[in-house]
Amino acid sequence: MAGNLELQGRHGKSRVRVARVWRRPAAAGGDVIAEWNVAVSVVSDCLPSYTSSDNSAIVATDSIKNTVYVKAKECTEVVSMEEFAVILGRHFTSLYPQVSEATVTIVERPWERVAVDGKPHSHGFKVGVEKHSTEVIVKKSGSLLIKSGIQGYSLLKTTQSGFEGFVRDRYTLLPDTRERIVATEVTAWWRYPFEHVSQLPSKPFCFTQRYQDVKKVLSDTFFGPADVGVYSPSVQNTLYLMGKEVLTRFPDISSIQLRMPNLHFLPVNLGSKENPLVKFADDVFLPTDEPHGTIEATLSRPMSKL
Repeated sequence: MAGNLELQGRHGKSRVRVARVWRRPAAAGGDVIAEWNVAVSVVSDCLPSYTSSDNSAIVATDSIKNTVYVKAKECTEVVSMEEFAVILGRHFTSLYPQVSEATVTIVERPWERVAVDGKPHSHGFKVGVEKHSTEVIVKKSGSLLIKSGIQGYSLLKTTQSGFEGFVRDRYTLLPDTRERIVATEVTAWWRYPFEHVSQLPSKPFCFTQRYQDVKKVLSDTFFGPADVGVYSPSVQNTLYLMGKEVLTRFPDISSIQLRMPNLHFLPVNLGSKENPLVKFADDVFLPTDEPHGTIEATLSRPMSKL
């Protein structure tokens, strides 16, 4: 309490950009690089810093920034960003008696190894598109929450999609259809079942591989078999099937949250009856995302939460 007021505060450092290179010979797969945008926020017992001029309990945000680089240097073996976030969270909650909780959020820039003449390059990389992200919360008690996610995952099908049978009233102009382009930019967050630092596997859990696995399941479910695809009666149904498949395939994921905006491709008809410049024949479209439909849902196993 601050007098007769309740005060809840936290502080930290955001947009701490760090790149870590692990040097390896070409025979061992070549160099590995990770570029992370790190944000750290701590809950700290430093009430006097808010109510008076006493800053003696504050961990300076500049010190928090420096710690990110120190811990990156100490990671002599390749680590996932989830593991790095746990390392940071445990550091702040164990080193400082006044810090009761640390939240670490990281977004990874997607550097992907290039291939030259079909051979993976030992030290050459290009930037991808979709981004791997994580949020880790560590408490002094050892309580733990780990979420991973993907941002900007753009998917599109030119056919095998429709939307019909929806509510019709005096505001409705949209016609039923069984043939349309469906496009979206997936944002997904999934939660791992580890609820205490003691539950982390003694053998390091490969968060990066699980990210790649989830990404593949999401796209495979969206598209269906390569030769025939799969019909989507709505973005809602496709979203549900994607989330359900992730939970079915990976028992180490307790819940998944998906956000899938419906990015529209509108039929183009130009001209008049007398002068039809462009007559739509399921071929020319106007892509637009303003406005766009927004569809999101969370799927959870019983007794789990995101």
